[in-house]
Amino acid sequence: MEQKCSNGGLTSFPIRTIYFENSSAFPEINSFTYDTASSYGLQLDIISSDFKSGLEKLLKANPIRAIFLGVRIGDPTAVGQEQFSPSSPGWPPFMRVNPILDWSYRDVWAFILTCKVQYCSLYDQGYTSIGSIHDTVPNALLSISDSGCKEKFKPAYLLSDGRLERAGRAKKFSPSITAVGNGSGGVESHKSSLLVASAIAVGEEILFGTVEDQLGLSLCRKIHSIGWSVSQTIVVRNDKDSVAEEVERRKSTNDMVFIYGGVGPLHSDVTLAGVAKAFGVRLAPDEEFEEYLRHLISDHCTGDRNEMALLPEGITELLHHEKLAVPLVKCQNVIIFTATNATELDEEWGCLIELTRSSGLLSTMVPYVSKHLQTNLSDVETAQPLSKLCLEFPDLNIGCYRKSRKGPLLISFEGKDQTQIDSAVESLCKKFHPGTFSEIH
Repeated sequence: MEQKCSNGGLTSFPIRTIYFENSSAFPEINSFTYDTASSYGLQLDIISSDFKSGLEKLLKANPIRAIFLGVRIGDPTAVGQEQFSPSSPGWPPFMRVNPILDWSYRDVWAFILTCKVQYCSLYDQGYTSIGSIHDTVPNALLSISDSGCKEKFKPAYLLSDGRLERAGRAKKFSPSITAVGNGSGGVESHKSSLLVASAIAVGEEILFGTVEDQLGLSLCRKIHSIGWSVSQTIVVRNDKDSVAEEVERRKSTNDMVFIYGGVGPLHSDVTLAGVAKAFGVRLAPDEEFEEYLRHLISDHCTGDRNEMALLPEGITELLHHEKLAVPLVKCQNVIIFTATNATELDEEWGCLIELTRSSGLLSTMVPYVSKHLQTNLSDVETAQPLSKLCLEFPDLNIGCYRKSRKGPLLISFEGKDQTQIDSAVESLCKKFHPGTFSEIH
């Protein structure tokens, strides 16, 4: 970069560039960085300490108001960022400038190849997202079949699905989602634990009282049928931010989140956009999903097919089943149903369970068992004995309700141990005269 001085001459102002050198970095990354700095005449500030303390030291010695970053939506550090984002609380103050935040994987490679920009040689060896030498391998999707012993890979720019850019990064297994046997007792110990799910309905028509949410009741029963506990059912408005806020809250506290409603081409169909925002990624066209939609809607679609095929980038998995015209969408631990009635939900859930049996998509836990009693006793008469019973049997869910104020009191016992349930029922009955309670089958 050159600028005229007051005497009419030209002086050079090299672009200041920060490089965090790490012993775990690939040698090719280090070499490329130094060569690039030399080629472009960059002023390279090399920092060997951790990111935060190194940045604090640098900015203290050299006040900097803004730093350009190569962050893109879908990167782990991109959550909540915009093109201009102040540094996070607790960090040295500066403006983060993200000029390529909205670029997709394809956008990046189109720019590099069209403008003939030099890039690190690792990308020609099948690496698509490079971290440290300990957590990065070539992307298996670029593997080339070869009769030789050494595995070969196509270059990174030939990856057809940009959502799988990080497929070469080492993944950590989350035991709360899928069951994997570890020795003879692995699966059994997992089946005895408790998995929790939430159900989110997207629809202002439910909140307005225009329609009844029958899918929520059906979904809770289905989740319960595989031995999972339902922590919450929530209804939110057809608003992207409302969906994002609820998904963000539930995905971190539940093993799985099931969401329905708000999926389609209408202005009120904001579920996928809300899920994308909750994960800090953008919506991007999915060619495979678009192909399914093309076969489904044929020439009857008056809108933009491409817009209907926008899915959260980098986190979406399509769950295929021969009975489904369009695959179910799974974004990490969020599964999105497209069902609009109980019959359609039955079909989608049935397909999901079949996929679970074949691929371990969801863990099937020890099923719940239950007993139900009814009595003509008043609430006052049963309140204290039932409270004590709950303390005596903390692993059981003991609930009470009436279908009408003058009707009998219904008492439910639910848990995973039939013996405990029988003991709790026997204990309650002993506190009153024989015949006070009758079992409902």
